[in-house]
Amino acid sequence: MTRTLYLFSSAAPPVFDIARVVEDAQADGWDVCLGLTPTAARWLDKSLDGLAALTGHPVRWDYKLPGEPDVWPKADAILLAPATFNTVNQWALGITDKFVVGVVAEGIGKQIPIAVMPCVNTAYAVHPQFERSVETLREAGVTVLYGEGGFMPNQPGQGHKAAYPWRTALDAVRDLPHVG
Repeated sequence: MTRTLYLFSSAAPPVFDIARVVEDAQADGWDVCLGLTPTAARWLDKSLDGLAALTGHPVRWDYKLPGEPDVWPKADAILLAPATFNTVNQWALGITDKFVVGVVAEGIGKQIPIAVMPCVNTAYAVHPQFERSVETLREAGVTVLYGEGGFMPNQPGQGHKAAYPWRTALDAVRDLPHVG
C-alpha cells in the first residue's frame, strides 16, 4: 500500500534541493504531493512543471475554490521543511492565509502525523515569539525538528543549503506515530 506524504516547503535556500528530496521520499516508498508557500512557488517558478511531472500531482501553493475537487489523495503524513520564521509563527498563531499553513493547521485537528523542520538564522531564533511558536506546535503533537538532532540555526548569511539535514527530516516523518 502506497503512503501519501504532503511535502510542504517555505522560501528558504534548501527549497532549491526539493526535486532531490522528492526523489529520496519516493525511494522511501512515499507518493509525494508538493505544496509551497507563494514565495517558494515564485522561487521555483521555472521548475514547477518538472516537479509536477516528478510527483505525478499538481504542485499547489494556493487554496482551491469552493466546489472544486481535491486533486491530491489524502495525506498519511505531512513534512513541512524548510519552514521559515514566518511560516512557523503563522502556523502556531493560526494565521492560515497561506495554503500550506492552512493544511498543517487543520492537519493537527485531523490528527495527521506532522513533522516540521525550521530553517532560521540565529537572529530570528532569538525572537521571543519563535520559541513560543515551537513550543505551541510541540504541545499540539507536532514533531518539531529543531535544536539537537534537528536543525541548528546559523549566523545570518552563513547558512548553506547543502548542510540542511533533509535526511533527518525524511527519517523523522517515516518514524512518526501512525505512519507505517
